[in-house]
Amino acid sequence: MFCTYPYLDELIVILIIDFISNIFFCLIVYVVDKCYTITSQVWRVNGQEKNLLAATDQSKFYSGDCYIFQYSYPGEDREEHLIGTWIGKNSVEDERASCLSLASKMVESMKFIPSMARIYEGSETIQFYSILQSLIVFKGGLSDAYKNYIAENEIPDETYKEDGVALFRIQGSGPESMQAIQVNSAASSLNSSYCYILQSESVVFTWYGNLTNSDDQELAERMLDLIKPDLQCRPQKEGAETEQFWELLGVKTEYSSQKIVREAENDPHLFSCNFSEGNLKVIEIHNFSQDDLMTEDIFILDCHSQIFVWVGQQVDPKRRVQALPIGEKFLEQDFLLETISCSAPIYIVMEGSEPPFFTRFFKWDSAKSAMLGNSYQRKLAIMKNGGTPPLVKPKRRASVSYGGRSGGLPEKSQRSRSMSVSPDRVRVRGRSPAFNALAATFENSNVRNLSTPPPMIRKLYPKSKTPDLATLAPKSSAISHLTSTFEPPSAREKLIPRSLKDTSKSNPETNSDNENSTGSREESLTIQEDVNEGEPEDNEGLPVYPYESVKTDSTDPMPDIDVTKREAYLSPEEFQERLGMTRSEFYKLPKWKQNKLKMAVQLF
Repeated sequence: MFCTYPYLDELIVILIIDFISNIFFCLIVYVVDKCYTITSQVWRVNGQEKNLLAATDQSKFYSGDCYIFQYSYPGEDREEHLIGTWIGKNSVEDERASCLSLASKMVESMKFIPSMARIYEGSETIQFYSILQSLIVFKGGLSDAYKNYIAENEIPDETYKEDGVALFRIQGSGPESMQAIQVNSAASSLNSSYCYILQSESVVFTWYGNLTNSDDQELAERMLDLIKPDLQCRPQKEGAETEQFWELLGVKTEYSSQKIVREAENDPHLFSCNFSEGNLKVIEIHNFSQDDLMTEDIFILDCHSQIFVWVGQQVDPKRRVQALPIGEKFLEQDFLLETISCSAPIYIVMEGSEPPFFTRFFKWDSAKSAMLGNSYQRKLAIMKNGGTPPLVKPKRRASVSYGGRSGGLPEKSQRSRSMSVSPDRVRVRGRSPAFNALAATFENSNVRNLSTPPPMIRKLYPKSKTPDLATLAPKSSAISHLTSTFEPPSAREKLIPRSLKDTSKSNPETNSDNENSTGSREESLTIQEDVNEGEPEDNEGLPVYPYESVKTDSTDPMPDIDVTKREAYLSPEEFQERLGMTRSEFYKLPKWKQNKLKMAVQLF
């Protein structure tokens, strides 16, 4: 007995088509994935030239040399680039200048699209560590300038030798962000809070401080695979060292147990800049938002541990090249008197290519930077579009490479446990180490500074997508609401809150002293005031509101309040409770101290 299938031929055809379409889909996915592969390249500077390092040496730096790195990663519909410099603390001054010049030329040759970083040894950022993953910093240098300098000044050459005695301090946050820093081979260099690797020609020790944990010790094991993979390790626990261990370090002496603390990130401050004939003048913008970043100007975002120099798309090319000197001048003058270091990292950020570790300080809307025209034309376009930035999809840019491949596959390590961190691991599209480090550090809202909006944690390497108009900044809906109920006001009236418009009619002199800027919240437009320090403010006649309704992160904010004087709406009892003093005592304080107290209680 035979069974017949009248639709068998059609079924076979469908299966074949489906099979072919799946193959075609896989090919498309493969091509897209290749376009968005995360790559990095590193060059060592030698005089006026830069030499591309092999993939196996891209994370091995020397304190006497300078380096340039290029990190390429997929952004929104295009490949983004970060070009940075690492300047060794013992490098020669001429080579430092050459390093910065070569990096600036790379950025300029790419039409000022990439972001740029200037990083000194000892002031490295989380992003830098995450890009290199397993960084080793050796003593000495390999460049001709360094060798000539120590020869001319009769300085002993401390350049690392594989068969010599060397001591490395191991640090890091995990397998994808770990560092081995060569320190002086002496007992005084030890620290109970770290693990160390001590090597000689024939033996290698790992030393575990009493304050370290299993994660720290695992990092030491992983870094050992990169420094001395061919020798059997001899573990040493603090307090139970062998005589041979101390012989390599010389005389046994006292050492520290305090962990090295990184420079803390402070509350960010935004400044507009005027740089002319080597003189820098800045004006601070309080309660800043993305709308304060005008496309024709240059701004500085100061976070104390690092600064960002933001350059608008409409800035003249001759002014763009001044971005780094502006940042260096800002650090030198220390406008906030916060003893900021001149070697603090500087990031040059171009409008339209802002990295996530910059946009996290704002309620960021990438559609705004994709708009065409100057600031006035952009605001006009938003109003005509019903309060929503018109969508301008950016063109995809091709990958840019500078000499040589982005990375070959080095030989595998001799130890199987090093496979998870070996530099021969091919990086793929998706969540990168740089993003993981950022997310782990910044996604906790409890550690955010109070005077800035909550961070916008996004993928550092998201898939290509069209922005969702429903998720654009709430400022747009506010503009739409205003324009639908009133006639288009003048440019000055748009920037003044309703509560100050009434005051300006009776007291125009007071109103003329205010500098106005657009706020980031739907219910408020911020004002930058010029208030004399030590003089009490006249807040009589203002209504009284509860603290929960006037603080910056209120879930039920009061409309039409002056956001620069949130404390003025508190009752005398609540004012005393929140700020710890009476109104008269508070307004006698300097303006900066008032702001600092208000920041602590979310009133600024």
